[in-house]
Amino acid sequence: MAEAAIMANDSLWQEVRGEALRAAAADPVFGKAFAGAILAHDDFSAALADLIGRRLGAKAAEHARFTAFSLDAFRGTPELIETAGRDLQAIVRGDPAIAGLLPPLLHFKGYVALQAWRVSHWLWHRGQIDAALLFQNEASNLLQVSIHPSASIGSSVYLDHATGIVIGANVVIGDETIILQNVSIGRSSELPTRSPRIGRGVFIGSGATILGDISIGDFAKIGADTVVTSDIPAGCTAVGNPARLTNCPEPASAA
Repeated sequence: MAEAAIMANDSLWQEVRGEALRAAAADPVFGKAFAGAILAHDDFSAALADLIGRRLGAKAAEHARFTAFSLDAFRGTPELIETAGRDLQAIVRGDPAIAGLLPPLLHFKGYVALQAWRVSHWLWHRGQIDAALLFQNEASNLLQVSIHPSASIGSSVYLDHATGIVIGANVVIGDETIILQNVSIGRSSELPTRSPRIGRGVFIGSGATILGDISIGDFAKIGADTVVTSDIPAGCTAVGNPARLTNCPEPASAA
């Protein structure tokens, strides 16, 4: 399984490098940028760690610090870089305006914010709390995406546009979820203060708010500006404030 993951990551990296080489040849003005961001690195983990450092570190020392933390995480837990590859491929699959891996890797702040969160989550669970919160703070300040390090997020996740996304402590988000801009997911003010659990393949529209000790079922859809404070069954669409259900799957008929 580990060998298959390494081969998949190497294949993805070679594809990214190929796109960078073609882009640099087609536009010499930006060729140096591609060379520094992609072609100067030996593998995907090094390039992604440097990208996180560039986006979160305004000064050279900060760039180096964020890059080093990220590279430690990716080298210490190879599954993180495998998941980063799945996240990148999910963008290409889910966004018809994207034709390759290079544009979202270099230019989509939602992608780099999610990978920065993956590093912060790794740090959090190794007791490096201050470093984890530093990643969250800088991602919030510079990328306008705030994800608490204690949250849990699956793979093949796409933060589309991403500005204004807030995901609170202990939120759980499943694989293949798409989250648009200005979404808030977190605890309510009521007791017990537990966080939402988002299933697999859920779509969350822009401006949606999901609060409290609730579950969103697999493949549910949350409409734009919807306020959700109670469970949403799998496959249903929720719209409005407060949320109301529509387009729910028909229950299976008894044999």
